[in-house]
Amino acid sequence: MAQYDMLRFLILPSLVVMSAIGQTMPPEPERQLAHDIYKELVEIKSGYTTGATTPVAEAAAARLRAAGFSESDIFVGGAIPAKANLVVRYKGSGPHKPILLLAHTDVVEAKREDWSMDPFQFIERDGYFYGRGTADDKAQAAVWIANLIRYKREGFKPDRDIVVALTADEEGGGPYNGVQWLLKNKRGLIDAEFALNEGGWGEMAAGKRISNDLQVSEKYVINFRWEVRNKGGHSSLPVADNAIYHLAAALDRLSKFGFPLKTNEVTRAYFEAMSKIESGPVKGDLAAAAGGSTEAMQKVAQATTAWNATLRTTCVATQIEGGHARNALPQLAAANVNCRVLPEDSVEYVQNALQGVIADDNVKLTISGEVGKGPASPMREDVLRSVSRLTDTLWPGVPTVPIMVMGATDGLYLRAAGIPTYGVQGFFMDRDDIRFHGRDERMGVTAFYEGQTFLYELVKALSGAAQ
Repeated sequence: MAQYDMLRFLILPSLVVMSAIGQTMPPEPERQLAHDIYKELVEIKSGYTTGATTPVAEAAAARLRAAGFSESDIFVGGAIPAKANLVVRYKGSGPHKPILLLAHTDVVEAKREDWSMDPFQFIERDGYFYGRGTADDKAQAAVWIANLIRYKREGFKPDRDIVVALTADEEGGGPYNGVQWLLKNKRGLIDAEFALNEGGWGEMAAGKRISNDLQVSEKYVINFRWEVRNKGGHSSLPVADNAIYHLAAALDRLSKFGFPLKTNEVTRAYFEAMSKIESGPVKGDLAAAAGGSTEAMQKVAQATTAWNATLRTTCVATQIEGGHARNALPQLAAANVNCRVLPEDSVEYVQNALQGVIADDNVKLTISGEVGKGPASPMREDVLRSVSRLTDTLWPGVPTVPIMVMGATDGLYLRAAGIPTYGVQGFFMDRDDIRFHGRDERMGVTAFYEGQTFLYELVKALSGAAQ
């Protein structure tokens, strides 16, 4: 079967009746356990730049030890003392290689003055859990640990080892990235047949569940530094050759530039699936976009920022610096331009395109940091079947849809190392109010607990329960 020939299966309700799971909510004691772990992790300040992930790893390890996990099955360590990872193994039997359950414990920085509340307090309000990391990615980290403890308490006997890895520095990568460090130094701890990770979630619109997205590929990241240097001078003697003006003009041109719209194997499947879900005029545009119509792609890209980012490589200015004194002409002006690149677009292609946008020899362009990318994951029938059946059981009529996530995750390192990775969570969020990395990040209370049930059942289905 071709990689995406299973689309028809994915977008229709399951024809195979699973045994009823019952309520979408976990039992109350399991909800309380997940809540308490979630709160503990969110309130640890593990910002990528200013925080540490080691306290998160140690807190999760303490929970596991208290639940009866042996010291020999728990590993805490990493590239430097402040950036530890946690790896825990729940042993199974049988011939199958392990399944790896991945989540990262670092978070994007959050300033109190930017939020309407303390970003590092776990606050429940109006049906939501608020706090930095509530959505990205401490919800999944908390659920993996809570569910692992539940499996042990219930005496679940998987047919493969279940390995949970909570890792450092996904948000910025760099020398302390936990997945890269583990692959290089402790590959045996996390080696697996496949992995489940962030990168796929449930889409909602106007309070209605639209789809449960299964991420099988992702964009990759390039950070470019745009820099202008100048001799400067006294601000009372201004000249046109001003470093800030050169940079500002180049960034203005970037704001008006768009990379070409196109689809690939994964996004064609996604838009075809969405054309069977959406209603109104966009329905036909989605189908035509999946068929390759440039005009339809333009309409789809204008409909939502997410669809625009799915259809093209994007580059955006994210940080800026410049000047050294209020009364001096600037000697330096620089910006970081963050690009989220389609898998089929090369680094050279993106760099050459940006050189053309800059159109000014005064603005120098260099790549900051490493650039990594991985292949798409194969469409495993067991993963597709389990996700689709379980989704339709918990939320009847909601289809599972394959996606290429617009951002990037640590899954790219696993895929490049030969471990197929699938982004799936079962946390449903309003697609027009995604607050990852932003102000007042939040996760729906119901969404969190339903995701807890979904991931509990999914891992069981993939490691020993009847398929």
